[in-house]
Amino acid sequence: MACFERASPSLKKILLQLYRADKPIEIDHHLHEFGSVEYHVQSSPSDPQHAYLSISTPLLSQGDLLSYGLSHYSMEMVKAISLDVVEIVQPAKEGYQLTLRLNLSKIPRGKDSMKVISEISTVQATILSSQLKEMLWTVNSEDTFQGMCKPIKLVYHPRETFYVIKQPLKIAAVFPMRFKEHSDVIIATAFLQELTDVGSSKKWAKVPPCCWAPIPPPELRGEPFEDLSTNGGFVTFDIYPRHIEGKRLDKTVWSLLNFYAYVKYHVKCTKGFTQRRMRKRLESLVETLQGPNIGEDEQTEKVQGNARCSCVGKSVRLPKFKMLKRKYGDFTRKIKKLRFRIKIHGFRRFRQRWLTIPKFSSSMGYTKLD
Repeated sequence: MACFERASPSLKKILLQLYRADKPIEIDHHLHEFGSVEYHVQSSPSDPQHAYLSISTPLLSQGDLLSYGLSHYSMEMVKAISLDVVEIVQPAKEGYQLTLRLNLSKIPRGKDSMKVISEISTVQATILSSQLKEMLWTVNSEDTFQGMCKPIKLVYHPRETFYVIKQPLKIAAVFPMRFKEHSDVIIATAFLQELTDVGSSKKWAKVPPCCWAPIPPPELRGEPFEDLSTNGGFVTFDIYPRHIEGKRLDKTVWSLLNFYAYVKYHVKCTKGFTQRRMRKRLESLVETLQGPNIGEDEQTEKVQGNARCSCVGKSVRLPKFKMLKRKYGDFTRKIKKLRFRIKIHGFRRFRQRWLTIPKFSSSMGYTKLD
């Protein structure tokens, strides 16, 4: 699978270590990237000026290119990385598609050395790009079916295949989208729909048009069912001649190779951002709920600690609920005082004379029952 950076970070690190060594060192190192790309770097003190780099990478097409190895065009593109430093060894080492002999003595000194080594580290990206460019150029009209060419299936990862279909006025690139988790499907579907809306706006009229659909496009009729079974729909890019002219060709090809990686990167970042926001929100809610209790406990501990001290004259800071209780007690005592009997001189005599309740006697007698 292609990555965002053309240069391999691990391969670049080893080549820099080999180039900057004070004395000749022996290296026999195997590197694996993305589970399907393998590098083998060899260097011997007996030949300090040369190092050997072998690479094994999956080919995009499962057709004739697989049986004959790398094409002549791919070989020329690899040579063009650095004509003075890079030399192709024929035949390649067993188990690898390509073996390069690097002349370390011809790498320029200073800042240019970093540039040359970085370009050598892009050998795998160069091979993939050259294969896709050659396929776009070599498609002829003899393989047409109902006015368009048959779809070319490109595989650079077992679960990440896409199709290139050449039509009379454009080239269509179709990406079946597959995801392992249901949450990834939801995020990717929303992202692809937004991408379609943005791509169709006037602001981005110069970029290749993009469309998303939950079902396969008509151009893929007749393809195997297992290749069209997806849970994330299908994304189609329409590439016109203006998108593959001059220097735009290399940029367009590299964008197509990295589309799967870009979508997965967006899904991963979105999930991480959502989880961080949820975690932060949860922490703020917990602090809000536990804040008053923590404050009251701290104030209670202060009161208890000060009560044990023998110091006199220091003010004790009471908790809020105790202060409210004290104020409520003062208020209730004032209310009780207002309810006390008002004393008026001579009112007792007036009440005994005029406000006494008369006694009534009944002619009927009552007998207590045992």
